[in-house]
Amino acid sequence: MIKCGITGATGVLGKKIIKELDYKFIKFKKNITNKNEVEKWIKKNQFDLIIHLAAIVPTKTVKENYIKAKNVNFIGTKNLVDSINRCNIKLQWFFYASTSHVYKIKKKIEYLGENSKKNPHTLYGKTKLMSENYIKKNLSKKYVACIGRIFSFTDKSQKKDFFFPSIVNKILKSKKKILKFENLNHYRDFISTEDICFAINTLWKIRAKGTYNIGSGKGIFLEDLVARICQKLKVKFFIKKNYKSCTYLIANIKKIKKINWKPKKNINGIIDDYFFHL
Repeated sequence: MIKCGITGATGVLGKKIIKELDYKFIKFKKNITNKNEVEKWIKKNQFDLIIHLAAIVPTKTVKENYIKAKNVNFIGTKNLVDSINRCNIKLQWFFYASTSHVYKIKKKIEYLGENSKKNPHTLYGKTKLMSENYIKKNLSKKYVACIGRIFSFTDKSQKKDFFFPSIVNKILKSKKKILKFENLNHYRDFISTEDICFAINTLWKIRAKGTYNIGSGKGIFLEDLVARICQKLKVKFFIKKNYKSCTYLIANIKKIKKINWKPKKNINGIIDDYFFHL
């Protein structure tokens, strides 16, 4: 069986990957910022591949404690890369879960390809881009390293800091007859967690090297998404519209589609899954 080392195994995506993919997973359970603990884990196990997910993700949390987030997101990645190099292991593949936040956010409709301009619009994105650059410079020459820039996703176990559960939580807790929403004049690309898992597995099978967008390739207007959620929960709502400052963060997925992967679930399927498990 494929022996896979995984960091961030207790997170939303980590749990889903362990559930969906038929690998023998060996979880990193220590402190990713402690290089000695990371190196012990690398030395002890002969991994076929490593999936690196460990990170502080909510943009608000990263902003509130950037030093801690940088230590986990960047220094943690650096510790992992340096340990792999020092231990000189026979690793077949390394996957790093990055984010669409590394891209420059767009003010007009544009599908972001892997070579699109990078200019993180969040501090979280900044830590991820730093990690990407370190992997490219220090790991990619010796090992097969793949960076997956994952666009928006949601899950029933996701914390309320994230967009989808924050909207659901606001609706469920409100006692108002009509709910008011604003600042929804943005287009985002949502993909199911199952599709992310299968994308990673597809990339592993061909030992893909370099950077790949992992998204649906379709934009959903957040106004429309909130309207669908409200209709699902049967609540009355009002959205304050502002079309003068729309932003776009939508994936161009031509590159990953060339290796015979494409998303199976659309936004309706993602919404249905969320409420089925709620």
